Amino acid sequence: MNAPVAPHKLLKGSTGDWEMVIGLEVHAQVTSNAKLFSGASTAFGGEPNSHVSLVDAAMPGMLPVINEECVRQAVRTGLGLNAQINLRSVFDRKNYFYPDSPQGYQISQYKSPIVGEGEIVVELDGGRTATIGIERLHLEQDAGKLLHDQSPTMSYVDLNRCGVALMEIVSKPDIRDAEQAKAYVTKLRSILRYLGTCDGDMEKGSLRADVNVSVRKPGAPLGTRCEIKNMNSITFIGQAIEYEARRQIEILEDGGAIDQETRLYDPNKGETRSMRSKEEAHDYRYFPDPDLLPLEFSQSFVDELKAELPELPDQKKTRFVADFGLSAYDASVLVAERESAVFYETVLEKLANRARDGKVAANWVINELFGRLNKEGRDIAGSPVGAEQLAAIVDLIGEGTISGKIAKDLFEIVWQEGGDPRALVESRGMKQVTDLSAIEKVVDDIIAANPDKAAQVKDKPQSLGWFVGQVMKASGGKANPQSVNDLLKSKLGI
Repeated sequence: MNAPVAPHKLLKGSTGDWEMVIGLEVHAQVTSNAKLFSGASTAFGGEPNSHVSLVDAAMPGMLPVINEECVRQAVRTGLGLNAQINLRSVFDRKNYFYPDSPQGYQISQYKSPIVGEGEIVVELDGGRTATIGIERLHLEQDAGKLLHDQSPTMSYVDLNRCGVALMEIVSKPDIRDAEQAKAYVTKLRSILRYLGTCDGDMEKGSLRADVNVSVRKPGAPLGTRCEIKNMNSITFIGQAIEYEARRQIEILEDGGAIDQETRLYDPNKGETRSMRSKEEAHDYRYFPDPDLLPLEFSQSFVDELKAELPELPDQKKTRFVADFGLSAYDASVLVAERESAVFYETVLEKLANRARDGKVAANWVINELFGRLNKEGRDIAGSPVGAEQLAAIVDLIGEGTISGKIAKDLFEIVWQEGGDPRALVESRGMKQVTDLSAIEKVVDDIIAANPDKAAQVKDKPQSLGWFVGQVMKASGGKANPQSVNDLLKSKLGI
């Protein structure tokens, strides 16, 4: 059964409701050791201008040569987005004043991109979904970097990034509010990381977005859009959209018009500001790059890449729900990051009975482990409790050796001190008591001390839980809850 389609958020204005129309251009750095058209390194953090070839520096007579690995990564990404793969594409020159690009133009793709239309289904609060169309994915070069704070009179240029391969992934204007935009970037980033085509590190600039925002009355024609450049934080993307939409509504309701322009977001002030008027495609004087032949490959090349694709988040989620009875929400949490899914699957591999305990394992990974990691500001790679140790704790619960309460105490010991959970249970006497005779006296004492409650139990069977709690408390949590339950029912005549 399909999840309900998301109704989107409308903004209230003095003249009624307004609808946001949002499109995103995400620039994702391709995972590759070399640049798009040269053999220079793409490693992050090198000395300025230490990863620059003669091609990147645009020395006379230097010709670009396409990097096949970047082509493979773009095709794999297109397949992961359920998109059309174009067997023939063309590289164009995008002419513009780039002070940090020695060529004076960018090699990009315009009318004939490597990947055509696709889509992403995003999940929203309350189990709602929204399908966001992908317009295209094309390959292009990144520019260098200008440093303005090194000298009071000059700007310095670092060309290490110049020529690094980017995939520009352009959405259709299908996004209708900030929540959808954030969910879209989060899901796209997750898919790229699963595929291994981009590391998604927004702090290092490996993934950044240009956000196009316009507003209109519901059902009216599209309004004039403004583009917010170079957003490298999902939180800031949401804030920028909310501010920009309200800014435009205020102008329109005051009788003004929106100027099509490029803007920047200032997270300290929480507002966007004008950067420059927005260019149209004809301003860039696109034409096919004369140094590069059209890019052509075969369907068998695409089919081979498709056959090698890893299991992606949506497929993994469906499998977790079907095989282990997980809720859609829990499965979504586990697959959101590839590392989380790998950890959970490693726990499953170590379980003695994964069909029985797969759901319990998911609860422990999400609630106990992720909860503790979040509280301490750690990621899954820095977890003091490994997948094998967590699987052992779940096994001990499943086989009845320890109770859920003891398991939490055991988890704390392993988190603080490490060690083998089974050995710890043995050495510290943490096994739960399943011998009825050993807990019968405790049960008798509690019933004898509470005759009124014992008399009411037949009329109020739910009050049995109180007795179970008292017995568990008296036994230090070591009594088997099911055994206690059965014994109490027998003694109280339920």
